[in-house]
Amino acid sequence: MATFENQPIVEKSKEIPFTKEKIIQKEYGRSLEDFVEGEVFVHPRAITITKAFAIEYAMTFHEACPLFLSEPYAKAHGFRDLVVHPLMVFNIVLSLGVQNDSEKAIANLGYYNVNFIQPVYPGDTIRAMTKVLSKKSRDDKPGIVHVRTLGVNQNNELVIQYERKIMVAPSKKPRTTTPQENAFFPEVDKPIIKLPDYKPFSKSDVLILNHTLSNTYFEDFEVGQIFVHKNMRTITDEHIPWTYRVGNTHPLHYDRIYSTGLSGPMSGEPIVYGGLVFGWLAGLASRDVTENMLWDLGYTEGYHTQPSISGDTIGSISRVLAKEEGPIPGTGIVHFQLIGVKNIKTMEAIEKYGEDLFIKENDKKDMGKEKISNKIFEIERKVLLKKRPN
Repeated sequence: MATFENQPIVEKSKEIPFTKEKIIQKEYGRSLEDFVEGEVFVHPRAITITKAFAIEYAMTFHEACPLFLSEPYAKAHGFRDLVVHPLMVFNIVLSLGVQNDSEKAIANLGYYNVNFIQPVYPGDTIRAMTKVLSKKSRDDKPGIVHVRTLGVNQNNELVIQYERKIMVAPSKKPRTTTPQENAFFPEVDKPIIKLPDYKPFSKSDVLILNHTLSNTYFEDFEVGQIFVHKNMRTITDEHIPWTYRVGNTHPLHYDRIYSTGLSGPMSGEPIVYGGLVFGWLAGLASRDVTENMLWDLGYTEGYHTQPSISGDTIGSISRVLAKEEGPIPGTGIVHFQLIGVKNIKTMEAIEKYGEDLFIKENDKKDMGKEKISNKIFEIERKVLLKKRPN
């Protein structure tokens, strides 16, 4: 233990002259010139996830799957504790990277190849690191940077791997960042999911089976089904504290002076951090499609097609794309398309836009179709579901 005598506080401010040459205002994030293909940067800080925080996230984001809410239920399925929601892990890992990779970004263009490698439990500490896969410059216009980000736990075990593309403006200045030598980056070409052993339940296991309803097992889904999730969610200014609770430092999401000072469509009220919108949409869908989920296998490709601000009301629609047998006895995999809408009832969106709602917005120009202003999100996902108990 270090001990020392604390000296009396002496007023020093009158002794130091004010000079503008001494003013320091640090810059964070990267301009286009600061991204170099193949370079890895390890993000500062780490976050230890407590059980209270994990449960609060699941409840705030309307999660219905008991794996993220009930410790006895999770343990009965082989997990060593209640499980931290994969999208909470995703949001923390993405947010830890913002200071290094996207605090100067103009837009987040999409998510790709999201894989949740293994469970994260309360008490685990999450760190993040990013590799630049490619950079596309466009004269004096903003460029497109494609990155892969990893999240690891306190044992340096990979827990999540995903890619995203961000739009970043050039600064027309020399590179300001310094490459990190021999940076730790345990990426994998073919992710192997690590889950505990699962023993299928029988109808007599009522204490566990009563945690869920009986209509969200693998057998309950058919290709082509469209689930119009009735409950919607009005986003309030709560999105601002949730932005920095998961570690996101981009001022667009919580600084009104910054957001109103922008030009173009992003100018105005702070934009809701897209990862939170993602979380709410998945949660609003959960009681209809993922209540009996054994694991969220990941997301193949998805986009925020319109921004959201405080006061917007958002809702979800899920379409079944495919089904297949699961890799674990007693399970199956269902592929879903998750659609998010705002400021229109989900059923009204189906009635108004029909099939067009499920067409990718980026494809509509070539098809001669108009983009849908009420549509805010589209992504494809894979879910490991339990089969019905015998």
